[in-house]
Amino acid sequence: MDEFRYLGKPANQPTDSVDLIAWTGEPITVRLDCSEFSSLCPVTNQPDYGTLVIEYVPDKCLAETKSLKLYLWKYRDQKGFNEVLVDAIAGDLYRQIKPRWLQVVGTFNPRGGIRVTATARRGSEEYKPS
Repeated sequence: MDEFRYLGKPANQPTDSVDLIAWTGEPITVRLDCSEFSSLCPVTNQPDYGTLVIEYVPDKCLAETKSLKLYLWKYRDQKGFNEVLVDAIAGDLYRQIKPRWLQVVGTFNPRGGIRVTATARRGSEEYKPS
């Protein structure tokens, strides 16, 4: 923890993991708005665009944001249905950050007149922000 692989260094490829920052404070809610998420439709191979909102209550660490950007970059060339990707991202981040509570909401641009919004939650609901 706190040994940054990406912060302050050039990066030219995506990563599978996020760097962690030690957290010793009281429970807070961290919200990260990712406005440029993209992936590929598994059927048409066309790009899907959307936003992700990642909220979590840290336990012992925070996600470093440059490495999070590089982690999300890996989905740019990955095929997957929007709902499946949101669930996978929530699971990955929950395993890596180990927060008390985590939520990922993906809102995707309409295709065929339908906007998809998918929400995945992990952790103890007692820490869910009101």
